[in-house]
Amino acid sequence: MTTLAAIEAARDRIAGAAIRTPLVPLPVADAPAEIYLKLETLQPVNSFKIRGATNAVLLASRADRAHGIVTASAGNMAQGVAWAARELGLPATILVPDTAPEAKLAAITRLGGTIRKLPYDEWWRTIVAGRADGIGGLFVHPAQDPAVIAGNGTIGLEILEDLPDPDAVVIPYGGGGLTCGIASAVKALRPATKIITVEPDGGAALAAAMRAGHPADVEFRPSFVDGAGSRRVLDSMWPLVSPLVDQALAIGVGEVAAAIRILAERVRVIAEGAGALAPAAALSGRAGTGKVVCIVSGGNINLAKLTQILLETDA
Repeated sequence: MTTLAAIEAARDRIAGAAIRTPLVPLPVADAPAEIYLKLETLQPVNSFKIRGATNAVLLASRADRAHGIVTASAGNMAQGVAWAARELGLPATILVPDTAPEAKLAAITRLGGTIRKLPYDEWWRTIVAGRADGIGGLFVHPAQDPAVIAGNGTIGLEILEDLPDPDAVVIPYGGGGLTCGIASAVKALRPATKIITVEPDGGAALAAAMRAGHPADVEFRPSFVDGAGSRRVLDSMWPLVSPLVDQALAIGVGEVAAAIRILAERVRVIAEGAGALAPAAALSGRAGTGKVVCIVSGGNINLAKLTQILLETDA
């Protein structure tokens, strides 16, 4: 578990980059719970990733980051790293899978990042290895870097300051860095709060691992929920995340699309697929009753895909 002291130090360190995002109620009269939304869509890069990326880059020594920053990301961590590197006048090299959406690639380019596309399997091997062979620069892992986890944990501090007694916090699960960070803060300050993760059912690796008691390979089906889900829980993350998670859910993409429409209609929030996973779980009742906080992790979705979802022409 990441220490509370490391998370509190990260909050001070990233204060000039990440903003304190609001926690707002989701007004759905027939919802099974009192649902709150933590709107990380409002960050400068429209996702929570600016927190961990900035903390990791600022913690690194000048010598370590002298040749630039490198990461492997489907899009949001890439933007966080590119943002942090640009602020320090450093180059950023981003390794992306060939399935990465154009909206996220365009944002990386706007922030000055250099994109290198890789076949998904090769990109995933980089994530597993935790390094980018043949590319100079400081490699910031999108999930397992302790500084990234601590930066993500600042979300947990803010949640409990705004709502001291949540019954559950629901978190989209991709690589595990967001879950580990938030859960470390929440469990340290309010152990009774349940930590619930959500993945798309076409890549519910954590749900499978929780059932098996160890990481296991699952069938992976790419979808518009590109920021969550995977073929396997990272072996390096399993001992960190497994003690912190009370329940791991898998949600169909149709339910995620419906949640995107509800967020747009009720609170005028644009969420990407991963960002709508937690609200979809809460709206279904599978996250329980009482006060349920949903992490709306990002809003970087292709406008064409968003239009299809809003018009219900494609799920």
